[in-house]
Amino acid sequence: MATIQSTHTQFLQLHRKPLRLVLKSSKRVVTVAFTLAVTEPAMTGLGAGIQILVSIPGEEPFMINGTTYSPMATQVSATEDDILFHRRSTIPSFVKTLDFALGKYGSGKINWDELLQPAIDYATNGFTIGLFRSKVYKKYEKQLLESPYHMEQYLINGAVPKEGEVLRLPILASTLQHLAKHGAEDFYHGEIANQIAKDMQANGGWMTLADLNNFPAPSVLPAIHTSYKDYTVFTSMPPCGGWVVLLALNVMEQISNDHSDESRHKDLIHALTLAHRERQKRPVENMKDYEAEIAEKISKAKAIEVAVSVTTSINAYFGSRAASDKLGFIYNSYMEDFIYGDSTHSFAVGPNKMAYSSMSPAVVRDKKGNNVLALGSPGSARIISAVAQTAQYWMDVNQNITEAVNTPRVHVNGKSAYLEFEPSDSLMSYLTHKGYKLPQVDMELSINHLNSYFGGVHAVAFENGVWKGAADPRRDGVAKNSKSK
Repeated sequence: MATIQSTHTQFLQLHRKPLRLVLKSSKRVVTVAFTLAVTEPAMTGLGAGIQILVSIPGEEPFMINGTTYSPMATQVSATEDDILFHRRSTIPSFVKTLDFALGKYGSGKINWDELLQPAIDYATNGFTIGLFRSKVYKKYEKQLLESPYHMEQYLINGAVPKEGEVLRLPILASTLQHLAKHGAEDFYHGEIANQIAKDMQANGGWMTLADLNNFPAPSVLPAIHTSYKDYTVFTSMPPCGGWVVLLALNVMEQISNDHSDESRHKDLIHALTLAHRERQKRPVENMKDYEAEIAEKISKAKAIEVAVSVTTSINAYFGSRAASDKLGFIYNSYMEDFIYGDSTHSFAVGPNKMAYSSMSPAVVRDKKGNNVLALGSPGSARIISAVAQTAQYWMDVNQNITEAVNTPRVHVNGKSAYLEFEPSDSLMSYLTHKGYKLPQVDMELSINHLNSYFGGVHAVAFENGVWKGAADPRRDGVAKNSKSK
């Protein structure tokens, strides 16, 4: 069973498959990821970064760390004003990481060109613009129309696409056909690499052919984890934000007993305040110490499901807002996520450095070691808040994944609390007493009174003997459910 979401995260569940067949799931991961790279141009693409979290029967879950890196020409003295268009992009890891996952964990019987064919078909024949996509296009209309770097490829007759219109991407289709024929390495060593380097040089970018040639294979790292009551929650290591999810859950486990909406929201705001505050002050070098503080041994019982959670992103909506006119994909904007003006910070801007990220793909196992939940979200720092509270709702309040995904959310930034609902008088009094401000949330991208500001969680969960998927109503997306275990 698989759920496919339109918000650059996907999950796969394979039933009672032996270890060697994880790797039938690699085929699905690659196919879905490349398909979303076409149909989600505002959020992902060939210029993206990617993280893959895998939970295999009888094994400790692990992470394929497809982080992006800053170009070697990145200037330590750079300011945020220097990071425009092509200079906003780190070196894309998307293609290499998917190729690595397929090569290391695949059966070797799957043709690369077969995996890319659905993406080629969508780029060639077009795909229908959904409601959320149309809202994103409208919100960023000015930036797209004013970009001098070939964003017209993603428009229709010079205008932003409207809901129901069909967008075709023929230049991207040609690039995908080239990748299908020549393989992933062409992106880093072949004709595509040469074209990226020429484009960067011509438009003031820092990325060079040497950066692409020397881009490393992704590392395979153990997932970090913590217990939550009768469950164990696994997620991604730094530079991702998964460890903050675990910290928020640890706080919730200690303080949350009353699961009424108001009490839960108070506890969530408190837990997320502490967790996000810790993220802001804790340097990455201390992550191993932190892991030792929060982690507990998980059950060694054999799991009966394989879970794969994949998150890909070009960072901001439409990334750098600069596209290659010859290749048809949008460069990412991860250079924005470095720290400027503080050379002592773990994520200070500089050459060949990992970008800061809030990606938090997560997998939950029950006390027998079975995978029971996989989830993730887009949404910058709101990813952490969305993943933590959706998982907590499912584990504590009601094991109904649709309800867990749909329930209104909160987010905290410092002493500002963002609410996706109208607070009661008593909740408002509590927040005021605690010194929180309640800024107005931009409703421009809201759908049915829910707001994409609060993420776009897509998930699968094992409920009543079957796997069920949930697509976040805040964004475009669908979930396909299995009929039986």
